[in-house]
Amino acid sequence: MIWRVEHFEEIESTNTWLAAQAKSGAPEGTVAYADFQSAGRGRLDRRWVSPPRTSLLCSILLRPPLSADELYLAVAAVALSARAALVRLCGVRPSLKWPNDLLVGEDKLAGLLGEVVQTSAGLAIIVGIGVNLSDAGPDGVRATSVRDASGVTIAPRALLDILLEEIEPRRALLESVEGRETLRDEYERALVTVGQSVRIELVNAVQSGIARGVDTSGQLLVEVDGATMAFNAGDVVHLRRFEEVIRD
Repeated sequence: MIWRVEHFEEIESTNTWLAAQAKSGAPEGTVAYADFQSAGRGRLDRRWVSPPRTSLLCSILLRPPLSADELYLAVAAVALSARAALVRLCGVRPSLKWPNDLLVGEDKLAGLLGEVVQTSAGLAIIVGIGVNLSDAGPDGVRATSVRDASGVTIAPRALLDILLEEIEPRRALLESVEGRETLRDEYERALVTVGQSVRIELVNAVQSGIARGVDTSGQLLVEVDGATMAFNAGDVVHLRRFEEVIRD
């Protein structure tokens, strides 16, 4: 993989910029990384802004040969690679919260946003990731930073370099059925959500149950009142014991 890294002191959104580049024919391996995003986005178009140079803020362009049901594996590959990079650099091993957060305990350390872009060369996947390095992010969000969790200060570019190293072998797994199964297994093992009592907050409804796993398209399988339901969207809340008692 040849990585082509574009650095910005300030940009509205690395995902938005890279999506435009993908439509213009940018090759796989193009990366946008910024010191500051003025219009950073999380899931459901939520705004996410952190002080300059306190987080790794980047987006990565991938063009793997995946079916529509397998596209989540590209995001999973980046999430798992970020996890491995953090272990290498500071000893912190985050868990994954379905569908796209990295946690230390119950505190958010990083979030990912995958977007599919139709291009003349076929589907491209933009995977954006923000990792809190020395600032825990906006007020009102239960979060932590690498420095708070480990006492280690990491420069954003240092983490980016190791992240890209870790992505390469996982990107190679996406080329084969067997490789995708290997990646899917690593993803499910890292998911702290599996086995938890959870509350799924949808746009117009709330469901509670026990997370039992993910299916082959990345949907969260939740046992609700004895029946298994599959969710492909929604905010997931891991319930503490007292919340379960209140619900019951």
